[in-house]
Amino acid sequence: MPRKGDEIGTEPQRTYDCGKPVIPALADYDVIIIGAGAAGLAAGRRLADDPRVKFRILEARSRIGGRAHTITKEFPLDLGCGWLHSADINPFTAILSGLGFEIDKSPPGWGRQSFDLGFSAKDQAAFMDAMQAFRSAIEKAASDEPDRAVATLLPEDGRFNPLVAAVTTYASGVEPDRLSTADTANYEDTGINWRIAEGYGAGIARFGAALPITLSCPVTRVDHSGPVIRLTTPQGIVTAAKVVVTLPTNLLASDAINFDPPLPEKRAAAAGLPLGVADKLILAVDGSLDLPKDGHLFGRTDRIETASYHLRPFGRNLIEAYFGGQLAANLEHERPAAFAAFALDELAGLFGASIK
Repeated sequence: MPRKGDEIGTEPQRTYDCGKPVIPALADYDVIIIGAGAAGLAAGRRLADDPRVKFRILEARSRIGGRAHTITKEFPLDLGCGWLHSADINPFTAILSGLGFEIDKSPPGWGRQSFDLGFSAKDQAAFMDAMQAFRSAIEKAASDEPDRAVATLLPEDGRFNPLVAAVTTYASGVEPDRLSTADTANYEDTGINWRIAEGYGAGIARFGAALPITLSCPVTRVDHSGPVIRLTTPQGIVTAAKVVVTLPTNLLASDAINFDPPLPEKRAAAAGLPLGVADKLILAVDGSLDLPKDGHLFGRTDRIETASYHLRPFGRNLIEAYFGGQLAANLEHERPAAFAAFALDELAGLFGASIK
């Protein structure tokens, strides 16, 4: 694994173009990758295929993996992302399987309501029909019309509009009035979603474990005005012939890195692709509470501001609560306990106050 103290800029120089050195002794590295999330690690793995290329990944955090992060208590817990979406075509499915991770192909119960609590089987079927009609309308609008908000495709006074919008916040991090038809349709969603028993974050960490990475090393300035690129870091200046930037768009738009000369068009492009907000709360459950393995509940079916609850994932005595969009953003402004209070109130509304 990469270590916090890994030094940068100390390896012998070798820079190649089609097998021939082109910048001898000018740059510390052929390539610097900024960011050790999934994108940065994937770029590093590709560069590592060519032993002639000298590169290093610089990561601001004290760990690799970005938004994929597994911790282990009694069992692995994914604090970040936990699902292989479109898993049948997702390249990470084969990669993680090849690294020895167990892929759990149990289908998610996202459209179901365990025990039919406050949501009859008939209404659940009608809701799924409404979701399918909404998705079909998005596909059609993206191909036939100019881009617009997907909210315009919801049927007027549609009975399930609030719950459809809530699901949009879990999937995209924003409500339908802030979501593009073209962007949504461009997502290749096969409907197949699997999990990694040992943890998604653990898999990403193993994927990048052998790469040359310097942790706790944020890049604050990229000077690309000269023949080599100069990067300012806590360990001093490091130079490279090329730089690959894999930071999230919100960081690029907020000038987390100062580019010199400025890159206004790229900054504007990043600002035009903002990230939504999605949060996850993990609740430990008393073993005496009889909940189904991989069950599911919506907290409410009549409003957008509700959470989605995954009951006993992998059969563990946990509830994973998912929050998205403005609800998640509002709760983030409060203490983390606000998420728990919200979830417990919704669960009490379904099971009774004793569940608290």
